[in-house]
Amino acid sequence: MASIHPPVCAFGWQAPDFNLKNVDGTTLSRDMIMGKNGLLVMFICNHCPYVKAILPRLIDDVRELKMLGVNTVAIMSNDPTDYPEDSFDNMQQIAHDMDFPFPYLLDATQEVAKSYDAVCTPDFFGFNAQGELQYRGRFDESRKETAPESTRDLFHAMKLVAETGQGPKEQAQSIGCSIKWIV
Repeated sequence: MASIHPPVCAFGWQAPDFNLKNVDGTTLSRDMIMGKNGLLVMFICNHCPYVKAILPRLIDDVRELKMLGVNTVAIMSNDPTDYPEDSFDNMQQIAHDMDFPFPYLLDATQEVAKSYDAVCTPDFFGFNAQGELQYRGRFDESRKETAPESTRDLFHAMKLVAETGQGPKEQAQSIGCSIKWIV
């Protein structure tokens, strides 16, 4: 599995809307999830070692961001035919087992991933309250293993977005597994 780096932040780009099925069976849209100070949209999946390396800390950071008025949504866009660990049933299981403090949505057609130009898991998109992209960078220095004494790049960027409406000018690209596209 090759490591993929997404493009850098296109400041001001508007968050595309979506209507996707949550693991609890409800359908959610971008506007339903938007926080008063912003929205973090993250493309993740169950099987990716990059996601697994950060998931417990990501969950903690998301809880902290919620207190700052930034809501979060996770979207799974992989083809579960070739990656059964990413099936909807397994999405429900991991969301339950890890007590996700955010909706975990299935992008079965992959249209949402394409509209966001998402390329990997994890791929983070941080929007301000006006839906303008302010962060597209990494969680921290972690790769397939947790980086020791790592900085909290994503958390600090989204805290800045919550406080000022603008993200940091300097951002380090995320790294992860490629999204598994339906052939």
